[in-house]
Amino acid sequence: MNPNSVYLVQTDTTVGFSSNDNEKLAVIKNRPKTQKILRTVDSFKTLQNFTRIPNNHKKRVRNSKNSTFIYPNNESFRVISKNSKFYDFIKKFNVLYSSSANETKKKFDEEYAKDVSDVVVIQKNGFFEDIPSRLYKLNKIKFKKLR
Repeated sequence: MNPNSVYLVQTDTTVGFSSNDNEKLAVIKNRPKTQKILRTVDSFKTLQNFTRIPNNHKKRVRNSKNSTFIYPNNESFRVISKNSKFYDFIKKFNVLYSSSANETKKKFDEEYAKDVSDVVVIQKNGFFEDIPSRLYKLNKIKFKKLR
């Protein structure tokens, strides 16, 4: 499996594109390359390689489900639960950039998503749109819900 390929996969929250190449994802989604894309990680141990969870928020982050956090270093991550079907996929890579499988500001179009993906990963249930992850911004003391 090539981490730089763009995978169309059912994530833990909704249908998404996953890749190690965030610029390729930005082009596919027609969004500015400067706009940051969240990363999905397979464990908190992997997360430690990229950022530090502020002490005041460790319990909140560890107990959260389907939540993305923007950390004080302005990087965003979502730790995938081992109970998720997406976990088996992300575990192969440890970390990947991830974004919903649609063009920016548009609805999910399965044909478009399949056309722009390098690899389509289909599970038994197929693809379905679901509620996107909750999004929180953390700093050393405060946290703010963004979505």
